[in-house]
Amino acid sequence: MTAAVFFGCSFIAFGPALALYVFTIATDPLRVIFLIAGAFFWLVSLLLSSLIWFMARLISDSRDGPKQTYLLIFGVLLSVLIQEVFRFAYYRLIKKASEGLKNINPDDKVPSMRLLAYVSGLGFGIMSGVFSFVNTLSDSLGPGTVGIHGDSPQFFLNSAFMTLVIVLLHVFWGIVFFDGCEKKKWYVILIIFLTHLLVSAQTFLSPHYGINLLSAYIILVLMGVWAFFVAGGSCRSLKLCLLCQDKDFLLYNQRSR
Repeated sequence: MTAAVFFGCSFIAFGPALALYVFTIATDPLRVIFLIAGAFFWLVSLLLSSLIWFMARLISDSRDGPKQTYLLIFGVLLSVLIQEVFRFAYYRLIKKASEGLKNINPDDKVPSMRLLAYVSGLGFGIMSGVFSFVNTLSDSLGPGTVGIHGDSPQFFLNSAFMTLVIVLLHVFWGIVFFDGCEKKKWYVILIIFLTHLLVSAQTFLSPHYGINLLSAYIILVLMGVWAFFVAGGSCRSLKLCLLCQDKDFLLYNQRSR
């Protein structure tokens, strides 16, 4: 894998996420702290799911092909479930922290749950994307076959675009997830879980990376529109944002709700 391909794929995978971090989070220390905390929660979920996966592999027969396939599907299901459980745990934590800050100093400006949902989602997404991309790069060193369904000339490029999808989807999932928790709309949580599972498991369903990428981008667009309106967006606010006339939309002056 040449250096040009590596840096190109890295820019595709993390360029937009880096831009979001620089323009909406980096200037506020409190947002940086919540971002790091969100990334830590995702890491803990990865550690727990990896531990369960490791124990399952030890007690199973590695020579049984069908059993290993079912075990792999179970691992994806378990990983997605644990990630969403930790997303809910993080929501509960920052909800309590926000209420505590209001009680200690009612006059102090507390970040809104919409803002915290965005920041935590970006933390989940960046950390998930980093591990996804690092795993892809480690596969490129060999030996063996790159990719589950075999080598492909576009494998690394597709992986970069898929990493970008995962990063942005976690941002949108975080916004919609937190809103569902705030309004106690539990069916929203179920939708988040099912779309997360679909994006994660579609690699096993089809060996065609292009089709998988297209379906993931369709889900990305739908979730992005949903998250936009959940966060208080409108056609008017989008127009003002595109004209750089609405700083509130860019998270500069988010108020608590």
